[in-house]
Amino acid sequence: MNRAAADQPLQFLGSENPAPAPEGSLFHVVPAPFERSVSYGSGAAAGPEAILQASRQLEVFDGVDVPLSHGIYTWAPLETGGDTAAVFDRLRRACARCLKAGAVPAVLGGEHSVSYPAVQAALAAVRASQTALPRDTSALGVVQFDAHGDLRDRYHGNRFSHAAVMRRCHELGVPIHAVGVRALSPDDREMRHNHPATISFQDAIEVVPDGICQIVLPPRFPDAVYLTIDVDGLDPSVISATGTPEPGGLGWYQTLALIESLARVRRIVAFDVVELAPLTGRHADDFSAARLVYQIMGIIARARKGGGPS
Repeated sequence: MNRAAADQPLQFLGSENPAPAPEGSLFHVVPAPFERSVSYGSGAAAGPEAILQASRQLEVFDGVDVPLSHGIYTWAPLETGGDTAAVFDRLRRACARCLKAGAVPAVLGGEHSVSYPAVQAALAAVRASQTALPRDTSALGVVQFDAHGDLRDRYHGNRFSHAAVMRRCHELGVPIHAVGVRALSPDDREMRHNHPATISFQDAIEVVPDGICQIVLPPRFPDAVYLTIDVDGLDPSVISATGTPEPGGLGWYQTLALIESLARVRRIVAFDVVELAPLTGRHADDFSAARLVYQIMGIIARARKGGGPS
């Protein structure tokens, strides 16, 4: 391999996507190998590369059509040196660049805290495009697939822990709708109790046993949505390579159906897939995460093509 080829970022879908360009690509993949606050199993920093490597084995037909036809460009991995504030600023600016180009950022984590600067970028972009939006109206909502509430004020003294990321997003004035949660801290429960108008949820106990496949948002939930998928939201039988797996999670087809139900009624402007912690010698989890990223792209692209909100 020559030096020029070696300097090129690893592209999502690899040889199936040989000459992508950022211009005209609907999806901009932003690898964010950031890991500072994991509290149990480690390895999330290796998640983005594992997803990109696994994506090279994907078939481009996703079961309905070919999301690749809308263009997928992968940026070089985010530089994660320096303090957390500097890293988050770099990620915020990277996502803002994608949104300014009219693309949908697809952030690959990394730990869940990377959602915070990505949400900041999406919120600023939506506000800029909706200058007539009343001041008391939220411009952006977050839909969170997760096993945990992530609403702690801080964890192990860290306000920007992965376990506090939804609290930080909520402080931006962003309402949150969580799906699949089945492990709550006292902070999580208190936040839910104190903010019923801006924190809603469909916990795993409500949706998994009966196979519910419809996201039910509050009536005034914003049209523009940031979708964040912590892979521990899925059951460990689907993806177990994550720092804090919890039994009783969402199934594969249920997850996709829930995301499709969201795309029918809201406009997904950006998304992430986070907390994959690859295990040596096990490829199924990496492949499932890569497939999930690609399926989400297909859902968003079809909603836009069909004239829906996305």
